[in-house]
Amino acid sequence: MSQEQYAHRSTMQSSEGPHVYKVGIYGWRKRCLYFFVLLLMILILVNLAMTIWILKVMNFTIDGMGNLRITEKGLKLEGDSEFLKPLYAKEIRSRTGNPLYFQSARNVTVNILNEKSKVLTRLVTGPKAVEAHSQKFEVRTTKGILLFSADDNEVVVGAERLRVIGAEGTVFPKSIETSTIRADPFKELRLESPTRSLVMEAPKGVHINAEAGNLEATCRTELKLESKDGEITLDTANIKLPRLPQGSYSPTGSRQKIYELCVCPNGRLFLSQAGSSSTCQINSSVCL
Repeated sequence: MSQEQYAHRSTMQSSEGPHVYKVGIYGWRKRCLYFFVLLLMILILVNLAMTIWILKVMNFTIDGMGNLRITEKGLKLEGDSEFLKPLYAKEIRSRTGNPLYFQSARNVTVNILNEKSKVLTRLVTGPKAVEAHSQKFEVRTTKGILLFSADDNEVVVGAERLRVIGAEGTVFPKSIETSTIRADPFKELRLESPTRSLVMEAPKGVHINAEAGNLEATCRTELKLESKDGEITLDTANIKLPRLPQGSYSPTGSRQKIYELCVCPNGRLFLSQAGSSSTCQINSSVCL
């Protein structure tokens, strides 16, 4: 470009004036931008209001939420609570002086696990029964005295006295070991075996005593009293055997009612009318 042409172009631009270039968003774009900014502000305000409302309703504080408080010793929960999932805790206890209730629509199960998550002890309280699954079950007093213990081998009752108040008594399918069996005052004590035998054994003797009543021993076939090394003593003022058989011997014209007690070689007892001498040999046919 020659010098004359450049000077002519510069003169024409200066005569037209300076050009202004607009920078920004105009028209419908500007209105859409304002609308989105306004909508965003409304959402922020609604979100803030909802957050404040939730904090107010749930009672969120620095110490916890609602009835749940966070303390130095753990979590403190006041009022009734409902757990929809399993609860894992080291210790659960109520406020001092208040009871602790566990309530469920079906059952309450307490499991004790080992480090391999294997169940060692389980306590199930259901609508029909309370079940305890463990190797050993014990009941102790506040002083640590054993009251009841049960395992695979034996059941131990450690109380000084075991009282059975059932109307039909107690049934023991097998043997029972105890030092004393006694009825309540003014009540009778009955030991019976409807279909089997009843055996009472003791290394130092069996003592049967009825201080204010009668003592009855009834059986269908045989009642046997046996002493292997000692003797059997019947210490009483009167001994009655009303059903003993009587011999047929009777002296002519004798009307006396005095009888002699005779013993057969097999141990059977019978009565023989007494005479001037023993009449047992004469009535020995009873022993046959």
